[in-house]
Amino acid sequence: MKRIQSYLFRQVFRSVIIIVGGLTLLAILAQGLSQTDIIIESRQSAFTYFYIVALGAPQVIALLTPLAVFVATIWSLNRLHRDNEIVVAGAAGMTRWDIASPVLRFAVMAALVHLAVNLWVQPTAQRLLRETIQDARADLATSLVRPGQFTTAGDGLTVYARDTQDGDLIGVLISDNRKTETESRDYLAQRGRFVEVDGVPSIIMWEGQIHQIDVNGALSILNFDQSTFDLSPFIENRAAVILKASDHYLHELLYIDTTSYQELNDQEAFLAEANARLTTPLVSIAMALIAVMAVLGGDFNRRGYSRRIVIATAGALLLVIVQLAVQSASRSSVGVNVAQWLVPLGTTAVLSFIFFNWRMKVPARKVGVTR
Repeated sequence: MKRIQSYLFRQVFRSVIIIVGGLTLLAILAQGLSQTDIIIESRQSAFTYFYIVALGAPQVIALLTPLAVFVATIWSLNRLHRDNEIVVAGAAGMTRWDIASPVLRFAVMAALVHLAVNLWVQPTAQRLLRETIQDARADLATSLVRPGQFTTAGDGLTVYARDTQDGDLIGVLISDNRKTETESRDYLAQRGRFVEVDGVPSIIMWEGQIHQIDVNGALSILNFDQSTFDLSPFIENRAAVILKASDHYLHELLYIDTTSYQELNDQEAFLAEANARLTTPLVSIAMALIAVMAVLGGDFNRRGYSRRIVIATAGALLLVIVQLAVQSASRSSVGVNVAQWLVPLGTTAVLSFIFFNWRMKVPARKVGVTR
């Protein structure tokens, strides 16, 4: 009997891994398309793009896990039914609980993994994601310099570099045409490099000239071996990373920073997010029970359970929609957070009661082994 249960567990486990992997890949690819503008505008590398996409994976996995558990469970049990393996298991003396227990044990394991992702992996990944995106947008070297192209930054600054080599700019032109009461200047240099001088972003240039036109229109040329151009007037001050409720750890959601106006203003959203982190893993268990009920929760039918599977699928989708609606409503009303617990726990309790009290009618016949 344990061997049969282990076989059932492996079947469901393999199905869940395939389905979660497939759905997550599709979701990540769709999410990755929304980040292409950052990569194109900031001219980031392919590594940065895939790193950003990978950081979004935990949130996608957490969202898809309950649905994946349902699909994998119902697919595995229905396939076992088509192959008459459930009938054979029943003839061998296994009860419905013996058949369903490997599935439900796996659902509990999936819920625990889901909980770990919600509490630790997701907030860590979301913080890194926001920091990486901000760094990509603020990457001065890649945003200002496009080899062979004139790039405008701020009001009156144009930068050009013929090429880049080992971090150096080759054939540099900087045109400073800000509308001031002084003169405009053009810097031409054989070589340049982005640096920070006392924390100030700058470009150091070597072996070049400064073409300066004063307010009277007179041109003067100054040769230099090394010159530094201050970029700080053209760069917006980098703001601190603003974390949303989904980026915080559980203890930060439950015990907000009372000195932060943003957290005080979003206190209800923080509490709703905390409850959602704890309750969404319970949906996986309810989903597994819905799938089990579709195949094992009624009378035996040799022709299959298509009708029950359709009803179960509609019930599973309804459960997800209700849970999401309750989570959304709890962001504006603290009392609705109770419903975040009642929906999965109530569904699990009702289905468990029905499952354990239903007496399945199985046709009485002997099952022989054919060769």
